Amino acid sequence: MRELLRTNDPTLIAFVTALLGGEGIECFVLDVNTSVLEGSIGILPRRVMVREGDLDEARVVLTDNGVEPS
Repeated sequence: MRELLRTNDPTLIAFVTALLGGEGIECFVLDVNTSVLEGSIGILPRRVMVREGDLDEARVVLTDNGVEPS
């Protein structure tokens, strides 16, 4: 799996996962539990991961929707 996006913004993560799901691209969000442990103050970013074969297409989907991939 490759990192597509790293952010502290939970609404952006929800938006990105919905966009990718709509295109049939599976993704996985890492560091969710770590973010919860820090007390939801937003200092630890979460990472959206996709399969290596889907990375280029996922980047295009994000860019076309105004989101800058990492």
